[in-house]
Order: sequence, then C-alpha cells, then structure tokens
Amino acid sequence: MSVSKIVAAAASSAGGAGLDVDECFSCHLYEGNGSTQTITNNIDLTEGGLVWIKDRENNDTNHGLFDTERGVLLPLKSNTTNQSSTTFNTLTAFNSNGFSLGNRSDASATNASNTDYVSWTFRKAPKFFDVVTWTGSNFGGGRQISHNLGSVPGIIIIKRTSAVSAWYTWHRSTPNSYYTLDSTDEGVTDSTKYYFGDGTNVVAPTSTEFTTQTMNENGFTYVAYLFAHNNNDGEFGPDSDQDIIKCGSYTGNGSTTGPVVNLGFEPQFVMIKTTDNLSRGWAVQDSMRGMVVGGADQRLRWDSSGAEGADNGIAPTSTGFQVETTSTYYNGNGNNYIYMAIRRGSLFPPDDATKVFAIDAATQDSSAETQSLGKYDSGWFFKRSTSEGYAVPRILGRKISFLTGQYAALNWDAGLDNSQGKYFSYTSDSAINYFLKRAPVFFDHLAYSGTGSVNTHQHNLTVQPEMMWIRKLNTSSADALVYHKDLSASTDLRLNTNAPSTDSNIYNNTRPTDTVFTVGTSSKTNDNEGSVNYYAMLFASVSGVSKVGSYTGNGSNQTIDCGFTAGARFILIRRADAGGYNSTVRYYVWDTVRGITSGSDPHIHLYRETTSEPSDSSINPHSSGFIVNEISATNINVSSASYIFYAIA
Repeated sequence: MSVSKIVAAAASSAGGAGLDVDECFSCHLYEGNGSTQTITNNIDLTEGGLVWIKDRENNDTNHGLFDTERGVLLPLKSNTTNQSSTTFNTLTAFNSNGFSLGNRSDASATNASNTDYVSWTFRKAPKFFDVVTWTGSNFGGGRQISHNLGSVPGIIIIKRTSAVSAWYTWHRSTPNSYYTLDSTDEGVTDSTKYYFGDGTNVVAPTSTEFTTQTMNENGFTYVAYLFAHNNNDGEFGPDSDQDIIKCGSYTGNGSTTGPVVNLGFEPQFVMIKTTDNLSRGWAVQDSMRGMVVGGADQRLRWDSSGAEGADNGIAPTSTGFQVETTSTYYNGNGNNYIYMAIRRGSLFPPDDATKVFAIDAATQDSSAETQSLGKYDSGWFFKRSTSEGYAVPRILGRKISFLTGQYAALNWDAGLDNSQGKYFSYTSDSAINYFLKRAPVFFDHLAYSGTGSVNTHQHNLTVQPEMMWIRKLNTSSADALVYHKDLSASTDLRLNTNAPSTDSNIYNNTRPTDTVFTVGTSSKTNDNEGSVNYYAMLFASVSGVSKVGSYTGNGSNQTIDCGFTAGARFILIRRADAGGYNSTVRYYVWDTVRGITSGSDPHIHLYRETTSEPSDSSINPHSSGFIVNEISATNINVSSASYIFYAIA
C-alpha cells in the first residue's frame, strides 16, 4: 500500500482505505509487435478478472475475452456465438501487474505486428466486478448461481462456453428484459423468465446469487460476467465511501444538446446500448482512445468485428456525461438507452511526483510517445529553437495555443496522433515536453460553455484550487487568465507579459471552493456564445509533490522552501506586480532534464515572443525546493518585488 493510502487508512472514519479505480480497471492502448510482449497496466490479475482486447484498425477482427476462471487458452468472442476452443499464443499469462501476449497473427490475434489494440481490464473486486463459472445440472425450475460481487449486480452477461450460444445480458434498468451482446437486437421480454428466472417468473438477482433456468443444461459449461452498480454504497477511495461504477438508463431527445447523465463522477469508460432500435449495437467509448468534449469520439462495438470509427458521441463532465449527437447509437428521439460507466481515477492524492508528472526532452525526429508517464491528461509541448508551443488536453483531443498566445486557439488535427493515446509529437525539432496526470489535490482540468451570466463550474480537485489557468478556445486573440491564491480574486493576470490589473467580473470577485469555481460576466472567462468554448486547468499543493506559492524578492539570492526533499524538477516563476511588452516579466520555466544546476541553465517562456532558449544563472538547486538569484536577464528576485511560482518535485 502506498504512503498516501496508509495515511488515508489511518485517518478514515470508515476504518480503512478502499481500492483505487486504477487498481480495479484499466484501459490500455498498445501496438502489436508480432512477437511477444508484456502489458503493464498495474492491475493485479492474480486476484482474478477479465482482459478484453480488440484490434482498433481492421475490420473482421474478433474481440478476445480472457478470464482468469477459465484460463488463457479459452478466449471468447463477444461478437460471435461461438463456443470457446483452445487457442494458443494470444494472451499467454495473467500477471500481478498486467498480462503477457503471444505471437498469433490471424483474426483472433492480440499482438499482430504494427497493429493498434485497446485492452479493457476488469479486476475481480467486491462492488465492482466478478467472474463465475459453473457446469449445468439440469435441475428443474431455476438454479441459483452464487457470486462474490457483494452487491446486487448492475449487469449480468451469461455465455455457454462449451457450445454455440448467444451472450444473454441482463441490465438493472430493464429487469424484465434481456439482450444479446453479440447482436443489435432490442430487448426481449417473453423469454427473460427462462434466462434470468425460474421458468415461471423473472427472479431479481441479489447481492449473493442470480437465477437461471435455460443456462443450466446438463453437462454444458457456462461463464457469467457480473458488473456492479454503486448507488452511494461504493467502498472505494481513501475513506472507502466512493462509487466507481454505475449502470443506468436515459431517454434520447434527438438533439445535439442531448441528455445530461449525472453519475456523481467523471467517467473514463462508457458503454451505451439502445433498448428499442434493432440497428444499433453496443457502443463503447473511453478516454484513452478519445472521449472528448466538443469533438469526434472513437467508437468500437462489443457486438461487431469492425474497426474503430469516429463520431460525436458523448462529452464527459465533472459529474457524468452529456450526449452531444443526434446519432441513434446514443440519442434517437424517444429511444431508450442503457449504459455502464466507470469512474476516472485516481481517488488518492499522489505521494510521488513521478507518478503524476513527467518531462521528455525529445530530440529531432523523435516523438513525445517516448515519455514514460503513460496515461497523462495534459501535455505541454515546446520547440526549443522556435516560438512554437502547445497544450494538448486529453479531454479536448486537440492542440491549443494555450501557452503562447500567438496561434489560433484551436487546432483539431494537425500533429495529433491518437494511435497510442499520446495525441501529439514534434518530428523535426528538438522539444521539451511536460506531462501531467489528474489526481486529487494535485491537478484537474475541464472544458465548459460560457453563459454570459455569473455561473459556477464543478471540479474534481477535491480541495480549493490555489492556481487556475482559463483559456477561451474559439478565438486566437484571447489570452489565458491566471488566478492565484496569493493575489486578489479580482486580479486580471494573464499567461503573457501584461501588467496585472483589476477586473471583478472575471471570477465575480469570488475565490474557488473545494467543489466549484466561479466565473463572472467577463467574456474572458464566460461569454454567452453557447458552445464549449473554455478550458480550465486547476492546481494545488501536495506535500512533497507540488507547491503553489509566492515570495518577495530580496535583490540578492534566497532559498524558496517548497517542502521537498530532493529539490524541484519543474519551476515556473512570474513577477506578479509588474509587466509590459518586451519587459523581463515573463513566465519563466526551468526543469531538471535541461538542467537546474549551480551554473548556467536553459529556460523557456510560456509566452514565446522570442525564438531563442536563453541560458543564465537565475536558478540554483536546493533540496527543499530551489534558489533564486537576482540577475538582469530575468529579474526573478528584485528587491521588494512580488512573485508567484509553481514547482513540482
């Protein structure tokens, strides 16, 4: 157990910390190599579970479902009714931190050379997921099958594994109907009493068992996958009181402003199926492949062997998702839909900065895909020899000139590469790139629409944001706004060289809380154009990990104590009481990859009005944080001047 979980467990009123989302579920993208490889997704499959794999690029390639109860040699295919048969060299081992792959190369392959795959891994855990197998006994009436889900299931999927059979699926929102996972069929009611009942009545599942008559033929073998539904009774997170999986329903309205589904959390994975449209199957979206706000999402279907396709499906929100399409896959007017949604992780504040922040110095013709952080949520990319730089938020799925102020606000596709969920790379210049993962207390981000009226927006930082950056997206002329805890809530400070001024309409002169931030009537943060046109980043201090702070210059040198033990890997400093074009007042950035030493170190400016990467001795290392020196090149320690900073260990 990590340090943060030990601390959380000791403090928990529930008596101990629960599992994290990232310990129960993983969506992992990988490229096949045609040989063997090990996928590390940090899911302990020695506890039991299911690995579900799909080729994203090619039509006529089967899903592969590998569960720990039946072993690696007996995969199933959700898009066919076939029985399981011995299959070699697909998934070859369940590991304590992921799984291993073989070199099979046909339509059932999981590791074909130069092919992009998605894997969804579900660990067996109470109130999340369970796998049950049994051999039919031909008992009269319904047979009660025991399970260890520890709660009433939200979804039950049953498959006869020793003979041809459909995938019979029950969902809590339509308890008197069943569906077949391998087809686009709408719900069936007449036969539900046989598949999920005793032959006379449908029998509701309980927290310990479910009932079936038909799926119990003498001598045949069966498997059931059970997904939970948390209803304010989840046992996850630091206080063992968080929900991470929901199974529900909604009715479509046929509008691009579709239904808003409140889950109580932001999802990273959503499966949706219409219950009354025969032509629409089981659509699956996730944040790794692209489930974005205001753009095209990458959709696969559990019932289809087809390749991934793009459409506007759903937009994640801080509390659920909103349907943003008229497609009948998601939002036919008057159609009914069932869904399963899994929460975005992590639920725990980080105890190690390397788990939530990474730096990559890409050389010429290399890419940001070499970075080691994995599922980062926001990447900041800078060419070192020119003025070009971008932020690429996963929630938007496109690059924006969030940091430079010199380029069009949105760019939907140039430079984007979602094959591995990495999105962006420079290929012809040396670059310095920074990657942040969302985590409680450390970092959060969201997109929102302006209304023109005073409004609040919910966030998932779990504490009061100490710094926020907000960028208007639908114009190239707007600068990003900067809120900082040590400045007034009416301070108009931007991510450029401007001198700070006062504007009470930006944040309505209101400080953010641990659940929401407020925007006023200023078009800088809240116009009324009615589209998703703002992006916000939220930062806070985590002991030993990050520090949002300020200091007063002394004209010489001074140590800035951030509470770190091995110094800062990333430092951002800006003078907060002055500014102006061509002044030395800029957002200066240093990092240990390029060098934070006692000598001359290179740095960049977030607002890149120059094309060079200067080097000087403004910064020295210190174990508690860093040392600032006063030199004319940067003026980051002018006597009596005020400065704000952000540092990551």
